[in-house]
Amino acid sequence: MFLKIAMVFNGLVAALLAVPVVGYLLAPVTRRRKAGYESWVSLGSINQFPSGETRLATYHNPVTHTGDVETAEIPCWVRHTDGDHFQVFAINCAHLGCPVRWFPQSGLFMCPCHGGVYYADGARASGPPVRGLFQYPFKILDGNLQIQAGEMPTPGLSADIRQKPCSRSQQCA
Repeated sequence: MFLKIAMVFNGLVAALLAVPVVGYLLAPVTRRRKAGYESWVSLGSINQFPSGETRLATYHNPVTHTGDVETAEIPCWVRHTDGDHFQVFAINCAHLGCPVRWFPQSGLFMCPCHGGVYYADGARASGPPVRGLFQYPFKILDGNLQIQAGEMPTPGLSADIRQKPCSRSQQCA
């Protein structure tokens, strides 16, 4: 009798443990993406970013929860190279995600955590990061610089720094 009770009890425990595991495994197939993941967010007028300069900008993350207050404001670095060409970098180092700082005197981005250094174009200069800074896709619409910022850049496919930025003459997805 105790053997049968133990088997029933073990079966219930196994079923309870299996529910979250199966949910985790099926999540990529069953879960829908939240609205906002592919939305474009304005960083402001292109006049705020003078040609040849790199400036800090912030945007409101379109994928937020009710508890997100200050954390919904995401900083990024905007580099205006010339004309309608911009580079918008995530503030996070590609090594461990520490915030990088821009030093205009040397023309370098530097990470205070582990000594990662990046050139002005976001390419890796030295240190532990194995790649350059992550870039957001951008487009210019009605004189405003917009970035596709719903998904934070990561080493996955969405953060390929070789991705071509959008401009007025191109259609952006």
